[in-house]
Amino acid sequence: MKKLLLVLLLILGNTFSNAQNTLNYNDEKGSPKATLQDVKWIVGNWTGEALGGICQETWSEPIGNTMMFSFKLVVDGKVAFYELGHIIEKDKTLLLQLKHFDGELKGWEKAEVSENFRLVKITPTHVYFDKFTFEKISDNEINIYVVFEESGKEMTFNFKK
Repeated sequence: MKKLLLVLLLILGNTFSNAQNTLNYNDEKGSPKATLQDVKWIVGNWTGEALGGICQETWSEPIGNTMMFSFKLVVDGKVAFYELGHIIEKDKTLLLQLKHFDGELKGWEKAEVSENFRLVKITPTHVYFDKFTFEKISDNEINIYVVFEESGKEMTFNFKK
């Protein structure tokens, strides 16, 4: 399934841009103070089109110092991959962690490994994690900007409730 994602990234390469909406984490600056209440506007069921298919992303209400999410990409009526993860409140800041799974729930990362994105900056309408940004357009629309490691390019995911 990783190969499928790489092929999709190559095919859709022209829908990517140079990173304009994402920031990089700086060890010297560290992460700002933040709580899950600062990002509660992400909660909801979101749908959009990207990577040649339909994307669904669901974010739960904050509980237990986390907001959990699931993501699904469906291409030609079949699940291409899933992501599961959370934003966790830790050390007076926020950390985004996620894992990928193919359509049969076989993990891409090793069992003990997750992808971690440290908080860089937060505003009332933007949450900047390392190379991963949430933007509130309205109560019913968000953009998520992601820099893909394979290409170094930023992609926009537009979601509506």
